[in-house]
Amino acid sequence: MTTNNSNTNNINKKKIFLSSPHMSDEGYEKQYIEEAFETNWVAPLGPNVDSFETEFATKIGSSYAAALSSGTSAIHMALKAAGVKPNDKVFCQSLTFSATANPIIYENAVPIFIDSDDKTWNMDPNALEHAIKKYPDTKYAIVVHLYGLSADLDPIIELCEKHGITLIEDAAESLGTTYKGKQTGTFGKFGVFSFNGNKIITTSGGGMLVSEDKERIEKVRFWSTQSREKERHYEHKELGYNYRMSNIVAGIGRGQLKILDERVAKKRYIFEFYKENLGNLDGINFMPINDWNNPNCWLSCLTLNSKIKPLDIMTALEKENIESRPIWKPMHMQPFFEKYDYVGGNVSRNLFETGVCLPSDTKMTNEDLERVCSIIKELWS
Repeated sequence: MTTNNSNTNNINKKKIFLSSPHMSDEGYEKQYIEEAFETNWVAPLGPNVDSFETEFATKIGSSYAAALSSGTSAIHMALKAAGVKPNDKVFCQSLTFSATANPIIYENAVPIFIDSDDKTWNMDPNALEHAIKKYPDTKYAIVVHLYGLSADLDPIIELCEKHGITLIEDAAESLGTTYKGKQTGTFGKFGVFSFNGNKIITTSGGGMLVSEDKERIEKVRFWSTQSREKERHYEHKELGYNYRMSNIVAGIGRGQLKILDERVAKKRYIFEFYKENLGNLDGINFMPINDWNNPNCWLSCLTLNSKIKPLDIMTALEKENIESRPIWKPMHMQPFFEKYDYVGGNVSRNLFETGVCLPSDTKMTNEDLERVCSIIKELWS
């Protein structure tokens, strides 16, 4: 039997992850989980869920929150709570993960994809304005804060208010990111957050929907608990969903929330390390940081205008047991979504074709970061 020496060497090298779960050193998460076991609150709902909603809302400066099973379910509930009906059009940022757009289809609505701008990598207000002129009857929009970079919200909010458009913020990647001093996800009618395993804090899986509208949040909690009426028997007058977060998962979230600021600080440190050590390489540009944007730098991303291509970097890192990945492929380029209209130019396409997400795991040491930089630098030598 022969062994592939290349594969063996790869396995023996320390794995560096793109962004993996990172529990607190203090064991906060275990404390809440153990309490749930001791009190037998292991089934869905319970004290951890109630407290996580309250603590999360307080942390980000929102009034009401509903803890759900995923960020995707939170977007779905936001659309439903906003009043989206079949055949309604929804403006949606094209440069994003499919979870932003999929819930539009769940409600049998129609996505209209909007390009990004180079200044933010997020929804281009000019493209949104053109889309509004083209589809003046559209009353819903989803803006994304990609990789923890805030969209330029002021002109987007102004357009939405002027044209009676309900704004939903997909802040799945931007917990800890502020726009002009205020947490992203708290500007629109609804804000959505994700606690997937790769996010800045995790509950293993889960999401949160926030709003200043108490009635809508209460309605979301109702829908997400199978729309069960307050009767002795099981009574259902509306379509229900099994979307509520469990008490165990919420306990992890409560613990993680305590160390959010530490995780944001480490993510920013990683970004600055890459920028300092790789920024002088010909043709490298890092994701844009604006004066009004204090990002969480969830992933450190760059674009290339060089003979070195994204695949060259990703392949070189992969050979050394290091994870990286491309920038999101825009929705209007995806086979499932390409039949829907798209408004804008080629910014999102160019970012996808020239972009790389570097490993941004908060457990990375300086030695790990130096290792990544050394491998990339060799491509330019």
